[in-house]
Amino acid sequence: MLRFYKTNAKTKDLEKIDHPETDCWMDLVAPTESEIETVLNTTHIDEDLIRKMLDDDEIPRIETSENATMTVIDVPIADEDGEYITNPVGIIVTDNNFLITISPSSATVFNIFRDNKMRDFRTAKKTRFLIQVLNIAAAEYLKVLDEVYREIETKEEVLKKSTRNEDLIDLLATEKTLVYFMSSLKENALVLERLGKGIVLPLYEGDIDLLEDAEIENRQAIDMAGIYREILSSITDTYATIVSNNLNNVMKFLAGMTIVVSVPTIISSFFGMNVTFGVIASNPFSALALLVLSILASVTIAIILKKKGLL
Repeated sequence: MLRFYKTNAKTKDLEKIDHPETDCWMDLVAPTESEIETVLNTTHIDEDLIRKMLDDDEIPRIETSENATMTVIDVPIADEDGEYITNPVGIIVTDNNFLITISPSSATVFNIFRDNKMRDFRTAKKTRFLIQVLNIAAAEYLKVLDEVYREIETKEEVLKKSTRNEDLIDLLATEKTLVYFMSSLKENALVLERLGKGIVLPLYEGDIDLLEDAEIENRQAIDMAGIYREILSSITDTYATIVSNNLNNVMKFLAGMTIVVSVPTIISSFFGMNVTFGVIASNPFSALALLVLSILASVTIAIILKKKGLL
């Protein structure tokens, strides 16, 4: 999909336009070949800059070519299963005054601009736009991290009642999400640091304060992701230990019960041999006496094992 936007000079509102103009914003989402050709023919930028952004595995960075500068950042999105992952988006600033955004799939970081809800947004202020996107991305990470933490609390409550393998695997999926988040946020931080030097793109009045806000938000998101990952790892380790301890208790109980049950078997086997035991063999109450003896022996051993914590 390819859409063109430009800020109205009089109303200061963002308007959708039919054809590309100088200082307009070209919004590419999972573009077709014809849409890519339209952008290339209009801006004359290096084709590789756009082609690279069609890969879901692009890492955050700043890349320059002869007539354009591309900044790649990672933003959080929800996949088909509802799990959060990170997705790259590219912002290209051309020397001939065009602004291009590219993403292999729809990214919500641009919605606030498309809906004309971003204050002080002008398509002509391309560096400002880039910093605003970075700020929004950091804020979205914080929002998603709050949801992830609520999921962790919910899954913890489930684990208190059940320690099935499926529940532990579910926690592992959440931990994997946090690992992706931390990696992407740290790489975004490197992009912010490089932008802050003012070498790649010029910084204008107000941009530095906005950039500092984005760095603070991004750093806070990194800290939160790290804390939540440690909490999740602690929960996983604790419940894995509980499962192992429960198994040990079951094995210990079964071993103790085996000893208790084996006592009557030993006694009955001993007196059941084809050997005469004097008065015991001829006494009509010998079977009852042996039964009582077996029960008393089993109870005695069970009490001893119970006191020792083995039953």
